[in-house]
Amino acid sequence: MKIMTKPEYERWTASTRDERMKWWREAKFGMFVHYGLYAMIGRNEWAQVDENIPPEEYAKLADDFPYKKGMAEEWVKLAKASGMKYIVLTTRHHDGFSLWDSKVNPFNSVNYGPKVDIVKEFTDACRKHGMRIGLYNSLMDWHNPDAFDCMSEKAAYDRFIEYTYELNRELMTNYGKIDILWYDGSNPLCSAAGWDSLRRNQMIRKLQPEIIINNRSCLDEDYGTPEAHITPMERDWEACMTFNGISWGYVNSEYAASYSYTPSRILTMLNTCVECGGNLLLNIGPKPDGSIPEEVVEPLTKVGAWLSENGESVYSLPRVEGRIGGNGVTYETQNGNNIYLWNRIWCGEPEIGVGGYVVPPEKITLLATGEELEFEALEHRLIIKNLPKDCPDKHAGVAVFKLEFKDKPQYIYASRYPQLHGGEKIL
Repeated sequence: MKIMTKPEYERWTASTRDERMKWWREAKFGMFVHYGLYAMIGRNEWAQVDENIPPEEYAKLADDFPYKKGMAEEWVKLAKASGMKYIVLTTRHHDGFSLWDSKVNPFNSVNYGPKVDIVKEFTDACRKHGMRIGLYNSLMDWHNPDAFDCMSEKAAYDRFIEYTYELNRELMTNYGKIDILWYDGSNPLCSAAGWDSLRRNQMIRKLQPEIIINNRSCLDEDYGTPEAHITPMERDWEACMTFNGISWGYVNSEYAASYSYTPSRILTMLNTCVECGGNLLLNIGPKPDGSIPEEVVEPLTKVGAWLSENGESVYSLPRVEGRIGGNGVTYETQNGNNIYLWNRIWCGEPEIGVGGYVVPPEKITLLATGEELEFEALEHRLIIKNLPKDCPDKHAGVAVFKLEFKDKPQYIYASRYPQLHGGEKIL
């Protein structure tokens, strides 16, 4: 295969990016699944390195890896019930243990432990339930000695680069259409040239013409991936977040529960991503046997129930340009002439004020039910009236007001206090 130069390759991928990314830009919400041998330790997916466990000792975990057949479908079913549109599975984390029937890497879940091709179970379940498929694959590999020797020995480098190339070829060949390749772990080579990423990624795109690739093979590719923080980017981006701020892999459920995200916290993260033009990839770390930790089920299913009623304020929305008018207890999204105010604190008062709109909306409704709400329009101020004492949203305590305007809403921030902001400005 003729290898394009970097500028040629970037022009080639850019020419199809909008078409390939369309579904992803509409999806907004996905599930990350970190699962591997590290679940058996239960103290973080980096336990082998963080605790300086000898490789030969760590590798013994594979003999007893207790994955229970059918658990991959449970992950997919939970993602669907949670309103997520795609799932990314760690097919091989940094510890080098592959969750598929790899001929390149014998250190895998078919040769050891459950003797199950977990990636096949996963991809089959995704197709059965209509979920887009993402495969995570680490570049680094703590199990392969060449991964360490490649910095100083040319023969080891050549072997390791071909090993990485063929691992990805297997994943892109053996499981049908794949929607996302999620790279990770660019140490120790730390450059596209070092990882031979141009050659490998061109092979991948030939095999999977519609695939989306993230930016962690040291090429910009299709989207950015801020990790464990939500930092908007000018390009397409996706914030990947743990479920507890502690670990991507499984940790003891009893102790992790108090750190786990609530439905309202998840919706806060999702709102920031949607408003700023990104996606939220929210992680779960299954137990050693692959079952789902109890503490994640209720929050996620409540978010799913909320999205079933309020998804219009999330899915397919573009990045918000400029400022949207709300108040101190709301956050906002927008779609054309419609503004969605997510009421994060229900104060129990019969009225709530919203400031700043030059022209009032034609109608305000409660998004979940379509119930039309009474409101009064004053100068750059709306008073929504006759609200119930209790929050009408019983899933997450986040009710959404839909403001429908005849034309594109114009908003003036703090119009009565221009000295605070350098004068009135229509945004």
